Amino acid sequence: MATAQATKNNITLKGSTAIVTEFFGYAVNSILYQRGIYPPESFERKNKYGLGMLVTTDEQLKAYLVNVLQQINDWMLQKTLQKLVLVVTAVGSHEVLERWVFDIVNEDANVDERGDAVGEKSDKEIQTEISAIIRQITASVTFLPLLEEQCTFDLLVYTNDDAEVPVQWEESDARYITDNAEQVKLRSFSTSVHKVEGLVSYKASED
Repeated sequence: MATAQATKNNITLKGSTAIVTEFFGYAVNSILYQRGIYPPESFERKNKYGLGMLVTTDEQLKAYLVNVLQQINDWMLQKTLQKLVLVVTAVGSHEVLERWVFDIVNEDANVDERGDAVGEKSDKEIQTEISAIIRQITASVTFLPLLEEQCTFDLLVYTNDDAEVPVQWEESDARYITDNAEQVKLRSFSTSVHKVEGLVSYKASED
């Protein structure tokens, strides 16, 4: 007799890294769209995580993100990535207005015979958790102050001291919000190999 069972997938370090890197790509695109960093007509809709996701059609931005995400992927495979930070800055004043922080925690997964981390979690569970954090990013416009001036963004990547950094990457300061900062903790998600914890800090309105 056949029996239906709820099965959990074995998640490898490589598989988990691919899931997290892909999430970062969609999360960055969502933030850039929701916060009006790029014009809405430069995005197209794609279905992902059971949601209608908006991704850029700007070729220069796409190339930049591909390059950054590939390096993030490499650092995660080497277990040297600590966090990804998207910084929103006013073009005129260069003031930091928002910091979207995604911390990466290496979870205590099991290890296979080759010494690779292996977790166990169903794809549906992971997708549901990612969907929840994407929904929260989308809803951020309800509590974040309106960006009243033209803004740009930078991606900051925190790594361990022993990480190999490509020559085209440059050192940066932390780019903190200097005054009147507030923060909202975002949801987290786990692949059972990696856990991603989100937080957005922003300059609050002075009135």
